[in-house]
Amino acid sequence: MGKTDDYDDALERLQVAMVQTQAWTIDKGLRTLIVFEGRDSAGKDGAIKRLTEYMSPRQTRVVALPKPTERETTQWYFQRYVPHLPAAGETVILNRSWYNRGGVEPVMGFCTPKQHEQFLKDAPRFERMLADDGIVLIKLWLDISKDQQAKRLAERVDDPLKRFKVSSLDAEAQARWDAYSEARNRMLDETDSGHAPWTVVATDDKKTARLNIIRHILRTLGGPGAKVEAPDEAVVFPAKKNADRLFR
Repeated sequence: MGKTDDYDDALERLQVAMVQTQAWTIDKGLRTLIVFEGRDSAGKDGAIKRLTEYMSPRQTRVVALPKPTERETTQWYFQRYVPHLPAAGETVILNRSWYNRGGVEPVMGFCTPKQHEQFLKDAPRFERMLADDGIVLIKLWLDISKDQQAKRLAERVDDPLKRFKVSSLDAEAQARWDAYSEARNRMLDETDSGHAPWTVVATDDKKTARLNIIRHILRTLGGPGAKVEAPDEAVVFPAKKNADRLFR
């Protein structure tokens, strides 16, 4: 049996556990919110696809909001995310989130320094309200090395099936690598809290990352998910006190 077979078998076992665990969360009326953040090409789409492949389509929503409208730019920053929060028994997955203001927006000049500063103060308070109201909030930062990112971005251009992944900002991901690193470090440091901690996932190996992401989510949710093996600590680790393990 080769590596691909091993991966497929491991993924299937975890997806079965995910189905069982989601059935449990639905029965318990839990509200689950999973935030996927990370650098461009870190593997968010692929991880979400494998996670949700067999989940209940009625109780699962993947939300990837477009750039805000002119009207939305005048609203309270978190306002456009609130309608997408989960109700009882629902799992909502944010493919990028309010943390755009923690990374992309300040690096690219899409928000003012004052707005960025205010966001870093407000995000933990907003998340405290969510947690206090009983929402299970799981925040994942998918980390990738500079060399691996460059390779994946180049592959996108040549692959017709990845046309919708190509963005005008792709070149900026490499050109502004250091600025993104600085914004990431500050964001993780200032928005990590006991009620909404950040978990980092090393994603240079996509398949290993996907398996460990699902393991982490299952173990965090509990119920049937508590029975799966723990994620590899070399791949998945808390952001707190592990800044030295982030890709530079």
